[in-house]
Amino acid sequence: MRNSIKVLQPKQPQLQMRINKYIAANSKYSRRKADELIEQQKVRVNGKLVKDLGTTIDPEKDEVMVNGHKIHKSNDLIYLALNKPAGYVTTRKDEKGRPTVMDLVPKIANLKPVGRLDFETEGLILISNDGDFINKITHPKFECEKEYFVIVKGLVTTAEKAKLERGVKVEGKYTSPSKVNIITADETKTTLTIKIHEGRNRQIRKMFAVLKHYVKYLKRISIGETQLGTLKKGGYRKLTKEEIDAYKFD
Repeated sequence: MRNSIKVLQPKQPQLQMRINKYIAANSKYSRRKADELIEQQKVRVNGKLVKDLGTTIDPEKDEVMVNGHKIHKSNDLIYLALNKPAGYVTTRKDEKGRPTVMDLVPKIANLKPVGRLDFETEGLILISNDGDFINKITHPKFECEKEYFVIVKGLVTTAEKAKLERGVKVEGKYTSPSKVNIITADETKTTLTIKIHEGRNRQIRKMFAVLKHYVKYLKRISIGETQLGTLKKGGYRKLTKEEIDAYKFD
């Protein structure tokens, strides 16, 4: 009988990663902030409280929770474009019990709206669980451009258009320059598009209020390279890889 030789395969080492590095790579938190959260006893791995700053994890197997929310691996990240109808608030939960944009998308932990649209405004809003992606769109330093379709009461004159483009004083501070395109205009109403990169609360409405024009209808039609297009009201779609990559600016 021929002796058989058993070849022993070396064990594959587990891929270990410092927990602060994992949190920083997959959320809005820096490594330093991750360490602070550990010290504040707000981090758990597989349900167990993390006490040691040097703790390592297996990213493929371990579940990391911060403040009760799961930190997803990059391949668990979600990017959605939603056509928000009027009558929805842009928040995860509403104290007054009003419908929120999160009622229109899948119930996934840590998913949140990127930026905001006020209660009456319609149009494009992005939804994600990627903290870095959210920061790239909402932080003022990145100047992510948003475009709106607007109908206002009265005639917007050439002089008023120029003022909007230069910037108007809203609540003591001038708005950044904008791009305005008049589509139709008469004494009763003006239809236009406006591009801005700021995100102040109710900014478009306040800009036109300065010029004594009431905004009758407001819809956001683009954010960066992402267009609302023909997406039905209340509907959502996944962002394409090209759209996601377009937000990876420095």
